[in-house]
Amino acid sequence: MAVNLLAREVSDICLGKPALRALPVTATVGEALSALKRLGETYLSVWSCDHSKITAGGSVDCRCVGKVCITDVICFLSREENLKSPATALQASATVLIPKVPGIVRHLEPNASLLEAIDLILEGAQNLVIPIQTRRSASNSRRNLQQKPSFNFARHNHREYCWVTQEDIIRYLLNCIGLFSPTPASPINALNLIDGDNILAVNYDDPAASALPLISQALARQTSVAVVDTDGKLIGEISPFTLNSCDETVAAAIATLSAGDLMAYIDYGGPPEDLVQLMKERLEQRNCGALLDLMEEDYSTISSSSSLCSSSSDDEFGYGKSGRLGGNSARMVRRSEAIVCHPWSSLVAVMIQALAHRSSYAWVVEEEGTLMGIVTFAGMLKVFRERLNSMG
Repeated sequence: MAVNLLAREVSDICLGKPALRALPVTATVGEALSALKRLGETYLSVWSCDHSKITAGGSVDCRCVGKVCITDVICFLSREENLKSPATALQASATVLIPKVPGIVRHLEPNASLLEAIDLILEGAQNLVIPIQTRRSASNSRRNLQQKPSFNFARHNHREYCWVTQEDIIRYLLNCIGLFSPTPASPINALNLIDGDNILAVNYDDPAASALPLISQALARQTSVAVVDTDGKLIGEISPFTLNSCDETVAAAIATLSAGDLMAYIDYGGPPEDLVQLMKERLEQRNCGALLDLMEEDYSTISSSSSLCSSSSDDEFGYGKSGRLGGNSARMVRRSEAIVCHPWSSLVAVMIQALAHRSSYAWVVEEEGTLMGIVTFAGMLKVFRERLNSMG
């Protein structure tokens, strides 16, 4: 069985995965935002192709150079230089949204081994771009290559593509967890899985703007920003994945509110009216009339249907009741929760908890709620990789 697992190809993880939606590298921030909203995608892959040069075989040099999401747009609009002129910022090239961290997106052939995929993840890759089978004819593919790139399925060199994530690999390994016994039953502290040195955290009363660089880092690390009280107890979090279900006008909330108020703003059910009014007043004080206009226009449209942040995204983000830590501050308008575990929690229990909530991490807290670290899918994969080495 262990030998069989070592022989697995990455294509085994791709079965049933949808084709990527493509965004041309020439797109603007505004076009990327519009496509994300219209297509309802969490992420869009960004492709660089020279469609003027087609080889005799009908191939074009096309590469996925990155990915973008709503949180990238929010962070970009929240920059001081963009707050007063969001319309100008939206005309910028979408490439400004791509993290400058190299290797976040990597290409891999479908016959590559599972071990090779895990190694790329451990090197820092978040998404592995894998070709998938397609039923369309080569002639249709050639016509697509000659067309101007648009926001449709990523189809290049007669192929469509999907991508594999940390979550996909962890879920795959969970299906054969018995092969790793007794490691999965071991507590996470015994496996040295708790990272206490790279915690991204802000105080509840800190300005939300101070969390902006941390949100970008959290997005790159596929983690989150912890919100703690003065005693170091975990109150909640500002999650890039929650921000992905929000509207771009959350940039106004980041610019004007505290970290605690931002949690309430992006929490379930939509932003409290008193916070919306507070934001408007502070935007006027800062002479951010353009951002205020954008906020009022979008808020009036979205609030008539539901909220600025979707409360029906359980399938995407896996929000649930168990294993969550609710906010315990009397000043909080709403409850903001974070997925938590304890140092004595077993590896398999944390895996199942994170997968159930569609999260790539869990906060580690002491019994009284003091934040002590974080455990991530990347850390888990390192443990499984070491066990696979011993199997080989």
